[in-house]
Amino acid sequence: MDHGPLISNFIWAGRIKKDFLTAVTVFLAIVSLSGCSFTGIPVTKQGQEGPAKKSVFAMDTYMTLTAYGDRAPEALDAAEKEIHRIEELVSTGISSSEISRCNQDGEADISEDTSYLIRRSVELCKDTGGLFDITVYPLMKAWGFTDQNYRIPDDSELSGLLAKVGADEIRLEEGHVNLEKPGMELDLGGIAKGYTSGRVMDIFRDYGIEHAVISLGGNVHTLNDKPDGSFWKVAVEDPSDTSDYIGILRVKNKAVITSGSYERYFRKNGKIWHHIIDPRTGYPADSGLVSVTIVSEDGTLADGLSTALFIMGKEKAADYWRAHSDSFDMVLVERDGSVSVSEGIADAFTCERDHKIIKLLSESDEQEDIIKSPLSWHHIHYHKDHEQGFGETYQKRRGRRSSHNKGVPLLQE
Repeated sequence: MDHGPLISNFIWAGRIKKDFLTAVTVFLAIVSLSGCSFTGIPVTKQGQEGPAKKSVFAMDTYMTLTAYGDRAPEALDAAEKEIHRIEELVSTGISSSEISRCNQDGEADISEDTSYLIRRSVELCKDTGGLFDITVYPLMKAWGFTDQNYRIPDDSELSGLLAKVGADEIRLEEGHVNLEKPGMELDLGGIAKGYTSGRVMDIFRDYGIEHAVISLGGNVHTLNDKPDGSFWKVAVEDPSDTSDYIGILRVKNKAVITSGSYERYFRKNGKIWHHIIDPRTGYPADSGLVSVTIVSEDGTLADGLSTALFIMGKEKAADYWRAHSDSFDMVLVERDGSVSVSEGIADAFTCERDHKIIKLLSESDEQEDIIKSPLSWHHIHYHKDHEQGFGETYQKRRGRRSSHNKGVPLLQE
């Protein structure tokens, strides 16, 4: 298929850091299915009231909020206040936050929100075999992903830091958290935006909003369907060419959250070192995956799982999905460009390249169905892997990254 001018008149709404050195990497647009082009003008039926919109900078990223309804402007103002309220509780970049005070003192009195996030994080850590761990913050700092002073720690340094990692050493009581290991530090950046998007949906419902979509630095969350009754369309970014996409998801009442190795990394000693740290080794995860997109009604779960399943790799992620298929679905992109989608969203996913459907198993089932695309795909630019396993293509992604930005689903209203 000849895409023609793939992108035209798009709105970049991505994740610029406070120092304005981070590249903007997510855009909100409308897909024109005939030409696969993009425009930034909302499409509504004749006589239908247009949306109210708000842009917010919080949690080290730009966010866009869109809502329909008579009280939409009020709802957006309330949502913005809620976003900043949560940020002030959990951000490691705010010295007065509850998480910063906990990291400084090894304990802290905490709010209901922070307690909930820590509890969910500990539960998810146990459920994923320790792969989602909010205590990797000392490792993130050692690699320079918190301040962009990138470096490769030596094995002895990593060994010492790994001794401080382990969510099983968090003691959570009503209104209080205690870190049992000296030097242990928490970082809720891998789950907080998913929780926040869910809280924004709650606020919208309180204000009688029936149709809404938000993007919190690429974390997309939708409320019901579009005003015309159709699904929201979210394009999953192509890791090899981030101006392109690998496919489109049709969703309603879902969070769509991606983690990708291509979004924040540095290059040294001929290798690409990305920001998704494996808590077992202290090194960037090398699972064979370059992108994991989670689709779930639960934004908190989607945010945490996008990281954990990235570290697991395809086969273990597939097994995990089979055991939890009632709570989420996923799109996986491997290093060679292969795409796999879980059976629960296979009919809602449009992809122009051959892709595999990960199935729930019965005795007579194969583990995967291969879907052959009738369309040619000529936008794959994967190069020979480095030893660490990340293609040369990623070098073109320049600029500093916020320490918690995920890979980016691209939203088409």
